[in-house]
Amino acid sequence: MSRVLHRAGTPPPVAVGGEGAWLHLADGRRILDGSGGAAVACLGHGNARVAAAIGAQAARLAYAHTGFFTSEPAEALAEALVGDAPGGLAAAWFCSSGSEATEAALKLARQYHVERGAPERTRVIARRQSYHGNTLGALAAGGNMARRALYQPLLGAAFSHVAPAFAYRFQDPGETEAEYVDRLAAELEAEFVRLGPERVIGFIAEPVVGATAGCVPAPAGYFRRVREICDRHGALLILDEVMCGLGRCGTRHAWEAEGVAPDIQIIAKGMAGGYQPIGGILIGGRIMAALAAGSGAFVHGHTYQAHPVACAAALEVQRIIAEEGLVARAASMGAVLEAALVARFGNHPQVGDIRGRGLFRAIELVADRTSRAPFDPGLRLHERVKAAALAEGLAVYPMGGTIDGVRGDHVVIAPPFIVTEAEIDMLAERLARAVAAALERAR
Repeated sequence: MSRVLHRAGTPPPVAVGGEGAWLHLADGRRILDGSGGAAVACLGHGNARVAAAIGAQAARLAYAHTGFFTSEPAEALAEALVGDAPGGLAAAWFCSSGSEATEAALKLARQYHVERGAPERTRVIARRQSYHGNTLGALAAGGNMARRALYQPLLGAAFSHVAPAFAYRFQDPGETEAEYVDRLAAELEAEFVRLGPERVIGFIAEPVVGATAGCVPAPAGYFRRVREICDRHGALLILDEVMCGLGRCGTRHAWEAEGVAPDIQIIAKGMAGGYQPIGGILIGGRIMAALAAGSGAFVHGHTYQAHPVACAAALEVQRIIAEEGLVARAASMGAVLEAALVARFGNHPQVGDIRGRGLFRAIELVADRTSRAPFDPGLRLHERVKAAALAEGLAVYPMGGTIDGVRGDHVVIAPPFIVTEAEIDMLAERLARAVAAALERAR
């Protein structure tokens, strides 16, 4: 009997090891990790360099409270991430998860305005069908209705939500991409006006929406319009790159493809590739200047903030990515993955959309391609695909509620950056068999 409270209630298979893009189970099976867990395992499994860095740091210094000390790996990691001031980002702050990082981003954004003499700024605008973490503040910011539902009475009222930038589902028939962007920008502008622009802290969004909607990039020009609206109203732009950042989409930062830079960037999953739990925020220079001119300190902290061993793991992961050119490889192998998915699903009657960037892709399953009608949520098709894929020796990341938190099914595919072309072909073939099996069982 397991004494662990498992996510699904019942114990899942036991993973005992891994090598490259493969996981090894206690029952002897080898599973192709087609989603890197939740787009986490960017270097794959069993990397000896990262394991050695973790062991060396643990032997040298495992823990030092940041209320008293900093550490060499924390300082080096910050330098590696923002030493060249990408997009004006000038400092880093580290914690243990993406949810914690979102909380920190929201608190820092609020403190920035207070430091500048604008304590009336108390509201944050976000988007529906978004996800920013599972702690109460992060959950309130997010628009994942399924995960919010149980905890709605506990969620703060500081957040409001506008439409997602999700063309496949919400661009009107006959509406051009530019017209769709105009409509989204007008809605965001109207929300600023409704709240009172002088009351808005900022706008938070994922450049490429992750598991909630399934690897959804925004239409061209959307984030440039968002940046302009935020700047005009003195609000901050907070970009959540927990899933889509640090190379996953084929650029170092996902915002690079949008022609904008954030005031605060949230990072986590691919930061240490799953070798240690770590998250963080990258902070714009003007925010740091406001703190320096005001209180001089961030009014926030955690016991395991900037944990030396976690920072050492992340530093080694980031060094390997840079030395081996793995961001460029994520872009090139992303094209291979896209081609493999199109070959298997491009004309599939139950696949309505294939989308994403780099090694961050998804297919959306539909009951009818012409009308884009989703399957009955009661079928739990995404769960059937997950089980069928595992039976095929493949781990992928299916989710339900793609459209509104209830309707819609998609499958996220996010293999490690080190995945080979042969493994991508195997991934696509096994996924095709899993989708076929799941659809057959759902009839």
